[in-house]
Amino acid sequence: MTRRFGDRATFAVEVGAVESPHLRTVNVWAAGTQLTTDDNSAYLPSLRPAMRSTAARVRQRDVPACPYPGRSPEAVFRLLEQDGTEFRERFWFLPWGETLDTVSRYAYLDDDLVLVFSFWRPTHPVPDDLGAIFVATLAPDEFATTVLGAADVLDVESVR
Repeated sequence: MTRRFGDRATFAVEVGAVESPHLRTVNVWAAGTQLTTDDNSAYLPSLRPAMRSTAARVRQRDVPACPYPGRSPEAVFRLLEQDGTEFRERFWFLPWGETLDTVSRYAYLDDDLVLVFSFWRPTHPVPDDLGAIFVATLAPDEFATTVLGAADVLDVESVR
């Protein structure tokens, strides 16, 4: 049985089947798009603490402000992608392991949490989406609640 936390249209985490004691099917959605298209087998000993850390950062508003005020989220994404310095690393987001390694993703605060991402791997199942930039905007507390709800289920259900 799959349990969904959040809203696929903005941000959601779906916790699915147990694959082994340390692996679980986990799907991540943002802006109505599934980010975990190539690999949704999550290694729980690293995913759970990463999820909790990300949620805590967002809840504490420990996410940088928009790096290019007045620009569209798509323009911000392009500028960050072109930046070859450590500056862009401050905006990298969702360090949740290999399940998200087909997606370039950044986040910043602009009152709400703004997630901007794009698929970069040519094996992505929807070739039309390659290079397209997706934007999800949601309240920081909504994001944190979604992530922590999924992490709680992963904690409880993985010890059974």
